[in-house]
Amino acid sequence: MKPVRIHADAKAELEEAVAHYETQRRGLGLVFLSAFERAVVLIRENPPVGAHYKETLYRYFTLRRFPYVIYYLDLAEHMSIAAVAHGRRRPDYWRRRRVE
Repeated sequence: MKPVRIHADAKAELEEAVAHYETQRRGLGLVFLSAFERAVVLIRENPPVGAHYKETLYRYFTLRRFPYVIYYLDLAEHMSIAAVAHGRRRPDYWRRRRVE
């Protein structure tokens, strides 16, 4: 399996979402983090699991219990997660990010 690299802004989005859910109910942030980690394992094991995003090379995977979407690229040497985005806010804001 390829290593996964998470864009610095995507890491910040993940941390923000975990903190938000933790304020909603104690332990819910960890449930969100666990859902994210399971999704990343699934993406690593089977990169085409996510649908193509519009007419780009990006793919996306929606978390099951939470309204968040992981946008990623399957590159030759690694998987690159560009965003951990709320599915109902600011579409495409992340598309200008450079692959890390």
